[in-house]
Amino acid sequence: MKHASGLVRFAACAALAGGAAFASFARADVTGPGGKTIDCYCTDTQGGRIELGETICLQVDGRMFMAQCQMSLNVPMWRKIEDGCLSAANRFSPRPQTLPRL
Repeated sequence: MKHASGLVRFAACAALAGGAAFASFARADVTGPGGKTIDCYCTDTQGGRIELGETICLQVDGRMFMAQCQMSLNVPMWRKIEDGCLSAANRFSPRPQTLPRL
């Protein structure tokens, strides 16, 4: 039940952060009762950990967009930054149909 344990951590982060004000994305941990530190972070579609402030390409309902992991009401969430995703596509002119002979 990997997914369920992630939800418990997510809920604990939200509940324990209730009175904390986050001044910047650099502070990604919450100190709970007894001094126990609870990490606050987002997860990607494979369940990988994405730190607060990081930006990735998300695909939701067939749409692709850049999103940043942020805190909202003391809950980690994805905020859409821009439509489309950055690409490593070749931006040079197309290759010629015939190559010169050497």
